[in-house]
Amino acid sequence: MSNFTLIIGNKNNSTWSLRGYLALKHADIDFDEIMVSLRPRLDREKLDRLTPAGKVPTLKHNDDYIWDSLAICEYMNDLYPEKLFWPKDINIRAQARCAAAEMHSGFSSLRSAMPMACHSVFDRPQISDDLQNDIERVVKLWTDSLTKYADLGPYLYGTYSIADMMFAPLVFRFKSYQIELPQLLEKYCDTMIQHPDIQEWLKDANPDDAAEPDERL
Repeated sequence: MSNFTLIIGNKNNSTWSLRGYLALKHADIDFDEIMVSLRPRLDREKLDRLTPAGKVPTLKHNDDYIWDSLAICEYMNDLYPEKLFWPKDINIRAQARCAAAEMHSGFSSLRSAMPMACHSVFDRPQISDDLQNDIERVVKLWTDSLTKYADLGPYLYGTYSIADMMFAPLVFRFKSYQIELPQLLEKYCDTMIQHPDIQEWLKDANPDDAAEPDERL
């Protein structure tokens, strides 16, 4: 039995669980998974029994709990700095942290209008002004970083990092809702989907789990 247990929601649509999962996979450690049903009915009793804050993802490490996706990413970075969760260069690292934090706290219109469902394809949603602003901001942020750090690698800040983990659910959203993206961003989305850790997640994602608005349960 592992010292790490990750408590997550349905893999097809729990975006925050995906981020925490990617952090543990990147650390290359053994961990147990416990899935709590969020769809079609929230198993509140199980969630409250397993997690002190009643949210997924929650990481249990020995007797300690970490109940936020970005906090889980940073915790793995603290435990396993040799895995390079952030870019080595301090200036690039600062940019990557800004992007990760912006994703963590922002893009509410995009999250609401385009719920994640990894295996599904939907009609393009009605594009409100707020949704258009969110999409344009992501396009600019990704384009700027992929262009500026192209010589360092194919990810947002060159090498795969927490910033990519935080934006991973948007890759699925853009694919599912058939959002047209510049070729550079399409290539980035394809690179992300082919990442072995994301491929592992997809294998266990049940396509029958319906997409619903993103919630920080």
